[in-house]
This record gives sequence, structure tokens and C-alpha cells, in this order.
Amino acid sequence: MILSFVIPSYNEEPSLRRLYEQIVASVEPTGHTCEIIFIDDGSTDHTLQVLEALHQEDQRVKVIQFRRNFGKAAALMAGFAQAQGEVVFTMDADLQDDPVEIPRFLEKLDEDYDLVSGWKYPRLDPISKTAPSKLANFAIRFASGLELHDFNCGYKAMRADVAKELKLYGELHRYVPVLAHWRGFRVTEIKVKHHPRQFGKSKYGLARLSRGLFDFITVVFLIRYTRRPLHFFGWMGLISLGAGLLIDGYLSILWIMGQAIGQRPLLTLGTLLIIVGAQFFSLGLMAEMLSYSILSREDEYTIRKKLD
Repeated sequence: MILSFVIPSYNEEPSLRRLYEQIVASVEPTGHTCEIIFIDDGSTDHTLQVLEALHQEDQRVKVIQFRRNFGKAAALMAGFAQAQGEVVFTMDADLQDDPVEIPRFLEKLDEDYDLVSGWKYPRLDPISKTAPSKLANFAIRFASGLELHDFNCGYKAMRADVAKELKLYGELHRYVPVLAHWRGFRVTEIKVKHHPRQFGKSKYGLARLSRGLFDFITVVFLIRYTRRPLHFFGWMGLISLGAGLLIDGYLSILWIMGQAIGQRPLLTLGTLLIIVGAQFFSLGLMAEMLSYSILSREDEYTIRKKLD
């Protein structure tokens, strides 16, 4: 069996050779062959030179260089497109993920799972990273119904068909297990060793936290309303339209009874709510037409097995 390792790298020069050696040492006892795909995501240090040297020494090492920093999601998609293995691993290049866990991932996949996600336990990161992560993991579990402890762990193993079906952009790499689960793949997790960062500095920051929040909202919408957007916008439109009609209906009764309503702010509010409600309905219908024009050309299902 061929194993493909997809490893995004951004200014990870000091750790790359050691990571390569650890992967090779962990794979060889399994009897499998492997390819190691490094994606240089616009590094400004000597990451590319290290990767080129590794490629010259071992043809199993493949290198993709981006013209600039496009982000982890883009790097993963580029790696998935080139991966030839039956099982695809993703891991970070900073040596916090331990390649010694590779056989355990393969054993879990053999239990008829399609994707195995790592659970960094115990996690050796500062509280500035662990506290928001715990809150995010709770929210994702609640919204997706997928019972995992660590959705954002970059250490994963998946069957090739999972990697080929994923469509990642922005910060959606954080939600790979959710997107795979939504597509009907069997997802689980295992506890993995987590090492403190030895080289470089973390790419985590407040900007990534805010982007992750927006992408969480995107994922919730994708898994629940991609194929029925009117159900999302329609409810908001129905609430707004209903409230507006109730207000204006109440004012109409007062007008019939002889009271002046032309200068009442409540009239403006009721009319505004009716207009906003109608706009939500219009937005939902346009989203439905857009979804139909795009999704009608795609399969709404994934096939696990077929016997001819």
C-alpha cells in the first residue's frame, strides 16, 4: 500500500529534515511504500532549499512551491491533487505531530473508518491557544453532531477518496472531519502525542481566531443549508414579515378606530420589517436558483461500495 504524506510548510526550515527522517523511520517497519509531499506555502526562509536537497536525496520526496503564501487550505488541496497513495496523511511540519503514531492511524483505518483524526492529548500549548480551542470544539460538536474532541488537529489519516472529495478554501481545513462526516464518510479519532514547538513561531493569532469564527458559520451553513438555502433565509424572512404584519395590522385597527398613526415610529418599524422579510425571501429564492444551477451538475451522494 502507498501512503501519501501531505505537509504544508511555511518557514519551517529547521524542522523539515528531521521530520522527513522520522516519517521514513516510522513507515519502513510497516512494509508500505510512501511519498512525502511538501508544499512550500510562500516561505521567506530557506525552506525551499532544504526541500530541494531532500528531493535530490530521495525521490519519494515531492515538492510544490507556491508563488506566495496562500494558506493551509490551499496547500492541502494542492497536495491532495498530487497524492497517489491509497491512504493520505496530513500533518504539520513543526515536529509537534509525532510520526511514531503512523501505525496506530493505519490500525484504526482498518476498523472500517474512512478518516481518523488526531486528538492532541495532553496538548502542550499555552492557554491562549487551548482555551479558545476548547470553546470552538464544543461549538462544532454541538452544530455538527460529530463527537470529536479536537477538530482542528492537523494530524489526520484518510482514505484517498475522502481527500479527493474535499473542497477546502479559507480556513475550512479546520473542519475537515465535519466536511467528511457531512459527505457520509466514517470519522473517528485517536489520542496522539503532542510535542511542544521546538523551532520557529506559531502562526496562530487573533486574526486567525476571527477567520475561524466566520468559517465556522460557513461550515454550519454548508452542512445544513447548501441544498436548501430558502429554509435558512425563509425562516428569517417569515419572522420579520410576520412581525411587520402584526405591527401594521395593529396600527390599521387603531386607524380604523379614528386614531392618527402617520407620525408613529411603530408604523415605520412595521413597514421596514415587511420590506426586510420580503428581501430575505427574495435572497433565499435567488440562492435556491444558484444552488440548483451549480449542484444539479454534481452528485448529491457518495458511493461507499458497488458490486457489479
